[in-house]
Amino acid sequence: MKDALFLVPGLIFGLGLAISGMNNPAKVIGFLDVTGGAWDPSLALVMLGAIATFAPLNILIHRRAAALYGGPLPGARSTTGVSPRLVIGAAIFGAGWGLSGVCPGPAIADVGTLRGEVLVYLAAMIAGMVLAQRGFGADAPGGHPPAVTPPEASSAPASSPGA
Repeated sequence: MKDALFLVPGLIFGLGLAISGMNNPAKVIGFLDVTGGAWDPSLALVMLGAIATFAPLNILIHRRAAALYGGPLPGARSTTGVSPRLVIGAAIFGAGWGLSGVCPGPAIADVGTLRGEVLVYLAAMIAGMVLAQRGFGADAPGGHPPAVTPPEASSAPASSPGA
């Protein structure tokens, strides 16, 4: 039952993306095309609404000592500031968003449409996440891949006391 509670915000989020037009690549590209003469600023209102919802909840979550429904709380905020890795990742994300007009959240919300371009985007997104995790240690503490213990070091027999 507890897991079903996580489905409700996801459904609301997906519905909001669909109603706002965030899952329409033409609308997204119209928003990003600020110099093309046909700029559509309506998605800025969607983003402001998302920030207005997220910011106070984020502050409340980071003040909690324990998660409401168990499990881990989000990690501590970065104290290192903006790193080159963050800038490069944001640039890659932005280029992909601008070229395709599709963002990860709306792409997931569009899975049900079974449109070819959405499925190709999701496959590329998943491949990129796997590459980031396994190749660049995206989820590892400090952003570095976990150290691998050489097999000979882990299979060495334990020495007996007094030997």
